[in-house]
Amino acid sequence: MIYLLMSMATSLPTRGQLERELSQQIQALYRNNLGHRLGEVDCQIFDGKIAIVLENAITPAEQLLVSDGKQELVEEIHSSLTEALYSRLKALIEQIVGVSVLDLLSDTTLETERTGMIAVLAAQPQLRNRTNGGLEPS
Repeated sequence: MIYLLMSMATSLPTRGQLERELSQQIQALYRNNLGHRLGEVDCQIFDGKIAIVLENAITPAEQLLVSDGKQELVEEIHSSLTEALYSRLKALIEQIVGVSVLDLLSDTTLETERTGMIAVLAAQPQLRNRTNGGLEPS
């Protein structure tokens, strides 16, 4: 029985592994669906939530419209694009962390070209503790 628990604990990913996998897969999702290369993508898992920050989240077409003074149009377009990606993002997060996403909140600042997201999870993902190979406390 102890061997089974130890084996299960060591097969679980660490928090850092999940965060890196999320970052890489979110970058791929934007690249494959929008043809846009994001800058850095930071993910932090905490207390049944995931905070996600996308750098360089504004596409070149949106940047062109902003420089032409069409900020309101860009906000509407960006919001529509984000909404179109929501179901894919939720499915991606659920697949990687193994927990249902109850809500996905998002906002973008055009001036800094950053998008912030918070994924609210149904439960904390099961993680392996890096230091001793055991389960991380909930």
